[in-house]
Amino acid sequence: MTLKAAGRAPPEGCSGHHKCLEIIENRLPPVSVTLLRIFATTEAGMAIISSPQKPGATTAIRGTAEVVRKYFGTDGIRGPANGVITPELALKVGQAAGLQFQRGEHRHRVVIGKDTRLSGYMIETALVAGFTSVGMDVLLLGPMPTPAVAMLTRSMRADLGVMISASHNAYDDNGIKLFGPDGYKLSDVVEHEIEQLFDTEVGKRLAKPADIGRARRVDGAHERYIEFAKRTLPRNQSLAGLRIVVDCAHGAAYKVAPNALWELGADVVPIGVDPDGFNINHECGSTAPQACVQKVREVRADIGIALDGDGDRVVIVDESGHLIDGDQVLAVIAESWSEDGRLAGDGVVATVMSNLGLERHLADIGIKLVRAPVGDRYVLDEMRTSGFNVGGEPSGHIILSDYSTTGDGLVTALQLLAVVKKLGQPVSKVCHRFDPLPQVMRNVRYRSGKPLENAKVRSAIKSAEKKLNGQGRLVVRPSGTEPVIRVMGEGDDKTLVEAVVDDIVDALTDVAA
Repeated sequence: MTLKAAGRAPPEGCSGHHKCLEIIENRLPPVSVTLLRIFATTEAGMAIISSPQKPGATTAIRGTAEVVRKYFGTDGIRGPANGVITPELALKVGQAAGLQFQRGEHRHRVVIGKDTRLSGYMIETALVAGFTSVGMDVLLLGPMPTPAVAMLTRSMRADLGVMISASHNAYDDNGIKLFGPDGYKLSDVVEHEIEQLFDTEVGKRLAKPADIGRARRVDGAHERYIEFAKRTLPRNQSLAGLRIVVDCAHGAAYKVAPNALWELGADVVPIGVDPDGFNINHECGSTAPQACVQKVREVRADIGIALDGDGDRVVIVDESGHLIDGDQVLAVIAESWSEDGRLAGDGVVATVMSNLGLERHLADIGIKLVRAPVGDRYVLDEMRTSGFNVGGEPSGHIILSDYSTTGDGLVTALQLLAVVKKLGQPVSKVCHRFDPLPQVMRNVRYRSGKPLENAKVRSAIKSAEKKLNGQGRLVVRPSGTEPVIRVMGEGDDKTLVEAVVDDIVDALTDVAA
């Protein structure tokens, strides 16, 4: 749909039951700049995204309609252990999801993996009780990265996969992610259907005594995933000669990542590999990469690889100890795959938070960039819609759909290492594909209400857009996992960007107080 003006209200029919995204595209004369605005109604209000565009071009950002669910968020169910994530809830999830995915007369099975949080034992046990009570057999993988659970769900012909993790959060949170038999995260609609089963009389649908499921630990699951990850590299690819620091965040990848790198011939220096139930993501991993930076400098490593607690994202550290974000990694892999004829659709999917410098760089070398809303599920949806096989976020959540149905920090790092070996250049040079535009990001926490619908906040955003005058991008959106409004601005003039972001943050802070 092509409209003539930006700034109109959300589409008719948008209600509290759906998140409705409207795309407003303008085709303007060559001297003009196109302003794109996406509206998303959420519990926190409306996300507003303004973006400059090359004259005469059409926007390449799509939105999605989403069912609002009571328990499931943008990445499964997540919250404080024994607060939101209780044994009672886990039991309900196991029973409801087990009933939802019982199709046919065969013996149904579910695989369950987890990270290293103390509460994982409690949640795992409750899930096992739920699944077995409705007649599902349970295969327990133990600590295993999220992408490994997705892969093994397909590989082991399971009807369902479950990952117990709160990703990059601290140990006192936990979560439950569900994967369908194809290894993909469930759609909003299916999650909503599972939630509806929470409130039904499940007791009437429990398995007969002879049909109750069995549970067992799976031997060799780590080895299966390691072999899978290694086989994403060219045949006979070796990492010999590279000294690699790998920070596993005391999380789910603490065994598989160092072993995979070592088996490929690298000199591996592992850190963050001593989980105790409490230290996951604590001053380590992709959300706190300074430990990796220090170790790279200390041992004079060629590269540092910092994973998060569930192993689905990665931050790279170059040989000088400088951080490399997901946008640069996305550019490296996209260019390499394009040169090798492997880049499907000659394009990649990024999010509205990806730097404008990435978009300009890829355009200069003939690679399209399509932007999706923030969240790996939206990136993946857009990849499938556009027929692309590379997508990702600045946070280092990179999806390579030739191999995985979700982000995979280890596989992403291996693809980058293959380029490093191929070019024979230091990581700092390989991973500097473009100069990012100055980008300013702020978070404002709120207690309740819809701060983005406040007149003062709307006025501040409108004023900021006017000041940018098409010379940058502005993204104001609610977080999908916590009561926070995220404000991002970028442009060629850093001083101007900082000023407009501060104005919006001040308005939000007043409303949130």
